[in-house]
Amino acid sequence: MHPGPRGPGSGLAAVSTALLAMSRRLEVRDVLRTIVASARELLDAEYAALGVPDDHGGFAQFVVDGISEERWRAIGPLPRQHGILAAMLHQAGPERLADVRQDPRFEGWPAAHPDMSDFLGLPIRDGEETLGALFLANKRTAPGGERGFTDEDEDLLALLAQHAAIALTNARLYERSRELTIAEERSRLAHELHDAVSQKLFSLRLTAQAAAALVDRDPARAKDELQQVAVLAAEAADELRAAVTELRPAALDEDGLVATLRNQVRVLDRAHAARVTFTCDGVRALPAAQEEAVLRVAQEALHNALRHSGGDRIEVALTRREEGGAVLRVSDDGTGFSPPTVRRAGRHLGLVSMRDRAAGVGGSLTVHSEPDAGTTIELEVPGG
Repeated sequence: MHPGPRGPGSGLAAVSTALLAMSRRLEVRDVLRTIVASARELLDAEYAALGVPDDHGGFAQFVVDGISEERWRAIGPLPRQHGILAAMLHQAGPERLADVRQDPRFEGWPAAHPDMSDFLGLPIRDGEETLGALFLANKRTAPGGERGFTDEDEDLLALLAQHAAIALTNARLYERSRELTIAEERSRLAHELHDAVSQKLFSLRLTAQAAAALVDRDPARAKDELQQVAVLAAEAADELRAAVTELRPAALDEDGLVATLRNQVRVLDRAHAARVTFTCDGVRALPAAQEEAVLRVAQEALHNALRHSGGDRIEVALTRREEGGAVLRVSDDGTGFSPPTVRRAGRHLGLVSMRDRAAGVGGSLTVHSEPDAGTTIELEVPGG
């Protein structure tokens, strides 16, 4: 049985508990859940939700409280920004309705969605930026009490939203700091692995040369050297396998391709003298194999541009193909190459592996380059 109306003392204690809970969370997802649960409890509502908008007319995250996981899955995909949900993202103040179903902006909901009537919504804002929007529905009331949210509820939700903005901003800063630390650690690890593998391959080359020199005059020693070649080759393979395992793009599973690319470009921009930028137009999720291929090609192309081009500006652009899928372009304003030089340097620049990755997901890779006119590497992948 749900408790009756709260008194002034219990209300203040509940607010204090909610604000402390938000301030203690570091992960964005945890902060979102805490905000939603706190809002629902403080305002004595049956349902609560919080939507964080993306740049494509949908929600990057949408957290609910009061709905079971089974029912939430049955409801289906995340909602789009339309109707009253959109209104909450584009207005500064609260929206209070006696019956959301009677509002002219109401556009219905999926079959599995619970029935809702009275509604209270409020954007979470940091200055001019809207970080998200809080939605509450179905205010619980004591027997004989007046149904619906009150002025006091609006004030309480406004207070909660102000602190929610602080907690969300802090959580975002924490996650960005952690991403930078992880990226720096991966970069360090990559250099260490590169050095280790290079040393192994250098030793392997010298040992193979020694075996070739000895094969006629001392076959027994040549055999020993060839055995050492096998050992060194196995060690090099182990180092490479470790590199693949350690540097696997784990962020793809959690953050998706666009966020992962944006974060990596941001880190490279800070770490190098060249200006590195990222733009995205209309690309959302792609199949997992294609996302990894796009990320790997982008990483290789960025490495080439930063290491070899000598350019002052590197641009990474991800755009949606009209027929589905995506196009990745990595362009620099560096020294460029003549086409024959590009072909000869293909393996050195990783172009062979990039083309293999493209072909592996049904895509194609092209290289446009001229001396003193920069280089553009373009990857097209279908689907999505």
